Amino acid sequence: MGFGSEAVVPVEIGEPSYRTKTFAPKANEEALALSLDLIEKRRAQANLRNEAYKQRVSRYYDSRVRSLSFQVGDWVMRKVSMATKDPKEGTLGPSWEGPYEVIGIQRSGTYRLRDSNGKTLGHPWNVEHLKYYFK
Repeated sequence: MGFGSEAVVPVEIGEPSYRTKTFAPKANEEALALSLDLIEKRRAQANLRNEAYKQRVSRYYDSRVRSLSFQVGDWVMRKVSMATKDPKEGTLGPSWEGPYEVIGIQRSGTYRLRDSNGKTLGHPWNVEHLKYYFK
């Protein structure tokens, strides 16, 4: 309609289409009723496919996860957090500190640490923030 072009109305607009010619209201109502009856079955199938997909993704992820655990007496390095980072060092400061000795295992993945001077750290540390220290 813009830029100097004219609107052209096709002649076929007044003609009925194949879809409107072959429409059968009774058959349409029956098909809709059947579709509504089968919706619970389709939902159950979709739910099963979704659960199977989640299991496959979980299995794939779990097969590539490297589990990390330490024993009492192992030496580890601790990740420097924003709270313990020295602001004067900036981005070039160390990202790991330690070494620390593992002195206790509270539960799977949580360890109590002691520094090389014998001072025990105040709270347990998660394995996510630790890495093995090779002497």
